[in-house]
Amino acid sequence: MRLIFAGTPETAVPSLRALIDSDHEVVAVLTRPDAPTGRGRRLTPSPVRVAAEQAGIEVLTPATLRDETIQDRLRALAPDAIPVVAYGALVPPAALDIPAHGWINLHFSLLPQWRGAAPAQRAVLAGQERTGMTTFRIAEGLDTGDVLLQETATIGATETAGELLERLADDGAALLVRTLDAIADGSATLTPQDDAHATHAPKLTPAEARIDWARPAAEVSAHIRGMSPHPGAWTLYDGERFKVLGVEVASAPEDLALAPGEIGATRKHLFVGTATTPLALGTVGPPGKRAMRATDWARGAKPVEGAAFTAETRTEEAR
Repeated sequence: MRLIFAGTPETAVPSLRALIDSDHEVVAVLTRPDAPTGRGRRLTPSPVRVAAEQAGIEVLTPATLRDETIQDRLRALAPDAIPVVAYGALVPPAALDIPAHGWINLHFSLLPQWRGAAPAQRAVLAGQERTGMTTFRIAEGLDTGDVLLQETATIGATETAGELLERLADDGAALLVRTLDAIADGSATLTPQDDAHATHAPKLTPAEARIDWARPAAEVSAHIRGMSPHPGAWTLYDGERFKVLGVEVASAPEDLALAPGEIGATRKHLFVGTATTPLALGTVGPPGKRAMRATDWARGAKPVEGAAFTAETRTEEAR
C-alpha cells in the first residue's frame, strides 16, 4: 500500500523505520514543525523528520491539518492509509477520508483504557502490572475509533514510564506493520470500543509530580516511575526541589525505622520512609546537577541523622 506516515517524537521513529523496511511504500511523512529546544531555544527538527530525510522521503510540516493546501497535497499523494504514531495534532473531519483505509493510529495502551496523551505514564502511575498497545482507525473523538489489533505487555517492578514507552515503541512498530499487512490483504477486522470502560490519560504536569511520602511504598514507587523521566517526580530537600527518577528493589534492614520522607543510607542503598516500608531510591536529580545514583548523592551530601525529604511546597515551588 501507499502510505503517508504521521509522527513526531523519538517513540515514532521505530515505526517509521519498520514501515520503510516493509512491503509497503512510504511516499511522504507528516511531522510537527521544527520547535525551539535547549537553553538557546534553537529551532530543532523532530526525530521523525530527521529519520525521514535520512531515508530520502518527502517531509511535510504543516502548522495545522485544517489548511486546505496541505489537504490538497495529501490527496495528490493518494495514500491508501496514513499510519500515525504520536503525531501531536488533531486530524480534522475533512482529512479523515483522504486515505482509502483511513488514518491508522498506534496507541500505547489497551484501549479503551488510557485514552489521551500519556497512556504509558498513566499505566505506571496507576500501579498496573500489565498494559499494551492498540492499533485503531482514527475517528472523531479522542482515541475512540474502532480497534484493529491489540498486544499486551507487562510492566516491570522498577520500570519507569520512559523505559516502558521505549519498549512499547519498538514492539509497537511490528504491530503496526502487521495491522497494515492485514488491511492490505483484506483480513483486518474492526471492533468498536466499549466506552463504558474508558479511562483517560491527560498530559503529566510538574504540579502533580510532587511526591507524597505519606503514601504506601508501592504507591510512591509507582508515582516516581510514572513521572520519569518527564516531568520527573520531585520533593524538597533543604528547601530546594530535588528530583527522584527511579527506584530499586531492596529490603531495608530490620532496625532501620524511618518516618515518611526520612532518609536512611546504608552502604549499598538509600532508603526513604513511607507510610509502610522504606523505599530504596535508584536515580536522583539533585538541584543543579545531572542525574546520578542515589547512593552516590548520599556519599557526597552526607545527610545527617533525621534528615528528610518534605512534601511541603513554597509558593514558587507550587507554580
